[in-house]
Amino acid sequence: MSKAQIIDGKALAAQVQQRVRAAVDELKEKHGLTPGLAVVLVGDDPASRVYVRNKGKRTVEAGMKSFEYQMSADTSEEALLERISQLNENPDVHGILVQLPLPKHIDPGKVIDAIDPDKDVDGFHVINAGRLAVGRPGLVPCTPRGCVLLAKQAREDLAGLEAVIIGRSNIVGKPLAQLLLAENCTVTIAHSRTRDLPDVARRADLLVAAVGRPRMVKGEWIKPGAIVIDVGINRVEGEDGKAKLVGDVDFDEAVEVASAITPVPGGVGPMTIAMLLANTVQAACRQRGLALPEALKGL
Repeated sequence: MSKAQIIDGKALAAQVQQRVRAAVDELKEKHGLTPGLAVVLVGDDPASRVYVRNKGKRTVEAGMKSFEYQMSADTSEEALLERISQLNENPDVHGILVQLPLPKHIDPGKVIDAIDPDKDVDGFHVINAGRLAVGRPGLVPCTPRGCVLLAKQAREDLAGLEAVIIGRSNIVGKPLAQLLLAENCTVTIAHSRTRDLPDVARRADLLVAAVGRPRMVKGEWIKPGAIVIDVGINRVEGEDGKAKLVGDVDFDEAVEVASAITPVPGGVGPMTIAMLLANTVQAACRQRGLALPEALKGL
């Protein structure tokens, strides 16, 4: 069997960003509307700072307004909630994202609940989770949206596939299960308590790993010819002693068995930011009662 097709998340993200830029240009020209994204960072976690910087850069590249708010690590929960309240009321801000994780003294649930659901471009608010669960229009978490588009690079019609998601988080596992059900897949959510996890994984025509454990999914867990989407981003020490990023899938083993696979880095990661931009445009259109521009239909 030949090696798996490598699904290029960077290239796909660039295509999505082009479509977002075209949609933004149309909104400016026809409606005088420039979508705006506000990102709030509390503390100085180095990885979070990199994410926030990248998000701001991509937002501006897409022709949108970028609002960045850096708050100190000892910021009170009350002060953060007040900032969110101000952003909810700001008509120039169509999307609000509070970078996680937050300092331990701040309840992330309270923070997410405080964001206007129609500005919740992360798609984490309970109202958006409910909309997704019952199939109503809403803002969908970015990483799961990106995962579906990546899978469709390998197979455009996912209907009828047996999909196994390893990981049951509210950020990836649960919303991705809803999206794959909407694509007419048969979906299993597996997790740390799943009995005979390798056997469950081997049933999958589409296997998604989202557990945060480096190289946990071995080649022998994968059904020959399966599509593998690796959501994990884990920092490990390489043979040269330097830090490197690896996924939740043992790539070297999996690439020999799967028909298509996302790499780490360069797979799911770039798609998350691309879908955030798409969500911001969608949010801006909803708030103004406008139809989604043609460039973003079908995403």
